[in-house]
Amino acid sequence: MYGKVTLISALCAASAVYASTFKTWNGADDDVYDQVQTGLNTEWGGFWFTYGDDGDGGASMVHWDMPLNPEYPYTLDPIIYECKGICGTAMLNKWNLTYTPFVGLAFSVVGQLSEKDRTLVTGDASSWGGLCVTYTSDTDISLELGLGEVTDSTINYANPAVPLPASKTSNRMVFSWSDFKQPSSYNGAVKFDGETAAKQLATVKFKIQAEDGDYRFNICAVGPKDGTCPEQCGMPSAGIQIARKTSAVSAVLNGRTLGFTGVSLATAEVMNSLGQVVARGAIEGATSTLSLAHLDAGIYLVRVNGKSVNFTSKIVIK
Repeated sequence: MYGKVTLISALCAASAVYASTFKTWNGADDDVYDQVQTGLNTEWGGFWFTYGDDGDGGASMVHWDMPLNPEYPYTLDPIIYECKGICGTAMLNKWNLTYTPFVGLAFSVVGQLSEKDRTLVTGDASSWGGLCVTYTSDTDISLELGLGEVTDSTINYANPAVPLPASKTSNRMVFSWSDFKQPSSYNGAVKFDGETAAKQLATVKFKIQAEDGDYRFNICAVGPKDGTCPEQCGMPSAGIQIARKTSAVSAVLNGRTLGFTGVSLATAEVMNSLGQVVARGAIEGATSTLSLAHLDAGIYLVRVNGKSVNFTSKIVIK
């Protein structure tokens, strides 16, 4: 009934280790990337991936609203840039399944064990208090707490979950860990409530399971239970970020030269769509700049890290 989760495309790449707080991922923000800064993720964690029923004989898939970059097919940046979220169509096809077909989106909380070992590591997400989500969907979505392949299979994939009701207009929902429950039909010996699952969390999953058909969706924002998810899809969270006292740093691109404001001592890195660092430099005052003359045209992520700053921003080189 619950089916084995099979990875369709793992969107993993190298990155920096982030700060200790979960920054709400909002697709409408200028500095958004296809990685969720959970505060627990390592260099291999936080990236979005898709999963589905193909391992059990299903033929379901996600159809994206626009083409991915053929040079970097494992990054959802083009989707996020256009949709202000992760949007697409869940094309559900039961085929040879013995249960209702499904596909889903998820991100890892900590990340995989290493570059070559994709075993997911778990982390204690209790401090999040729960989750907030802003989304649209033609059908119900199950927001599930993934505990890693071994534990998930032990409980027959009956993970603690909460429902996200179908909504063709923007819907914002906030949940405490105690709201997450295993399905009432589950009668296995190993039980998990939401609070226990949060202490050993591997993934956060958005599972779309319904009868054969096509169902549009957009995951616009996801974050901790602190009210920072926007009321509407497409609404930037600049005001919310100020309220949370985030850095006033900004990255300013002038041609192929990158300048910075609001920081006096830090390290700046520029990463491509695969998360590879393609430029790095020290910021030692307001006049510090970083030359990007050697880079091809495209979308890049700028990350600034220092003693009192942790800032990311997206830039477009033409």
